[in-house]
Amino acid sequence: MKQAKVLTEKELKKVVGYINGMDRHAIRNKTMLLLTHYCGMRVNEIASLKRNDVVDDKDNVVDLIYLKATQTKGNDSRRVFVNKKAKALLKSYLNANLSVIISEYLFTTQKSKQFTANTLTQLLKRLYMQVGIKNATSHSGRRSFITKLVSRGVNVRIIAELASHKSIQTTQRYIDINDNLCSNAVELV
Repeated sequence: MKQAKVLTEKELKKVVGYINGMDRHAIRNKTMLLLTHYCGMRVNEIASLKRNDVVDDKDNVVDLIYLKATQTKGNDSRRVFVNKKAKALLKSYLNANLSVIISEYLFTTQKSKQFTANTLTQLLKRLYMQVGIKNATSHSGRRSFITKLVSRGVNVRIIAELASHKSIQTTQRYIDINDNLCSNAVELV
């Protein structure tokens, strides 16, 4: 089975630029896409997010999202660390989309329904296809997130924790071994 493509920074900028030029759903679509890249979230986790999962009682975006077992793969609760880019993105989304205040879910379709994992999967794949990025899927953000962390020298055990993998071997399968990683590795000698 072929794995989802790992995006370069240039490809990610290309798809984000395309989304920014879209209609009224641009901020929503960009936020959902970038949560896969910035936080390594799965589509089912993003689709199940509620407003209260991402903001505290003072309406500040949280540093840590606590996902319940019903929101995750494998029915195990997990923590998602929210970096500065993701926090700024979520804050912009919340400020731009006032309908979130009355909705139970953070992201809704144009018919005000909750996104399903399948609907979000299809949307992300379509966005990648529309800018000509082949073999990119809804899982590309998660693979890109993990590969980028490896390329920056983050320990695979920490990456496994961030990805909520029970086994380091699972995390290792996500890593895209490329010439850049190999070149950087030999420079350490």
